[in-house]
Amino acid sequence: MARYYVMEISSNLFGETCLARTWGRIGTKGQTKIHLFEREEEAQQLLVELAERKQARGYTPL
Repeated sequence: MARYYVMEISSNLFGETCLARTWGRIGTKGQTKIHLFEREEEAQQLLVELAERKQARGYTPL
């Protein structure tokens, strides 16, 4: 089954740092989850942890 997983760090309108994760089957809208952080370093740490988990499950970074 062809799937995708996208992660993006950005700021929202209130100045909070957000880690947005989107995943699903290729060709579909998929699901999205947004994590809010006070510091960008916390978001980066979660991004690295999740990327390592996904690579262990067979996802490849682009």
